[in-house]
Amino acid sequence: MYAIVETGGKQYRVKPGDTIAVERLGGEPGEVLDLDRVLLLAGNGDGATRVGSPGVDGAVVRAEVVEHGRGEKIVVFRYKSKVRYRRKTGHRQALTRLRITDILVDGASLSPGTTAERTPRPVVVAPEPVGEQTSVAASTESEDAVNPVGGSLPEVEETHSEREAALPGGEAAPAGESPAEADAAAAADETTIQDEA
Repeated sequence: MYAIVETGGKQYRVKPGDTIAVERLGGEPGEVLDLDRVLLLAGNGDGATRVGSPGVDGAVVRAEVVEHGRGEKIVVFRYKSKVRYRRKTGHRQALTRLRITDILVDGASLSPGTTAERTPRPVVVAPEPVGEQTSVAASTESEDAVNPVGGSLPEVEETHSEREAALPGGEAAPAGESPAEADAAAAADETTIQDEA
């Protein structure tokens, strides 16, 4: 389903979900506007095209204001030959960006579902707590986690901090010392003991 609407002296072909930039319209970002000058409705699958004279009666295109902005800069250069008259100015048109949400005829929506229902909402993911034991089963909320390639995923048996603390000889590393530093210290102790003997 699409419609041809007129706003700001220009015509736009729109369908639900489109975003268009039109001449500046009143309304704050997030506000919903109704564009009631619909010149044509077509493409709803039944083959019927409704052409207005000049507008389709009862047809409205509902749009949400996304933002207000300005267009690209154009250069206006006025020039008269042989009299040294030159004026250079610039212009940026004031625009409003609209997101088309629905096309209505006599208050009834012609689109199968509105874009608000089809648009996914952003999902906020909380960061994982540090230092707790992590396992695949706990992170996927199911006890029987399955690898997408095939087979079940192995469970993690120890935390990252426990692996860092363990030394090759089974000793625990002192607090605040990394495993690499602990290994170097243990090797230095062994060489000192061998030199004394």
